[in-house]
Amino acid sequence: MQKRNTAIYWVATAWLALGMLSTGLVQLLHLAQEDDFATALGYPVYFLTLLGAWKILGVAALLLPRWPRLKEWAYAGFFFTTTGAIFSHLAAHAPVTAALPALLLLALTVASWYFRPASRRLLPLTQ
Repeated sequence: MQKRNTAIYWVATAWLALGMLSTGLVQLLHLAQEDDFATALGYPVYFLTLLGAWKILGVAALLLPRWPRLKEWAYAGFFFTTTGAIFSHLAAHAPVTAALPALLLLALTVASWYFRPASRRLLPLTQ
């Protein structure tokens, strides 16, 4: 059971890291298609710089050992980013298929968080 959970964690985390890193780089590089996409959803182009930088930092926080509290913040940021992207697509009346990549990243975020090993979990606060 432990080996299975560890395997699920690393597969989900690797795909999550790849997805967030690639979209973060695209947003930082301000590729024309990404800029057009963001403005069509109603966001200013400069927002992509901030979003891309935070995604890359979040990936680093997830993959580096230690700092479980920082990992929790990264998971929370990925959760907010992906749910915000899904809502943005739906609110802008984009086709449902446009929200599927964000939905996949949301599923990977939840799976990675749920199956993370004890060494990557935040210890409960003592009372």
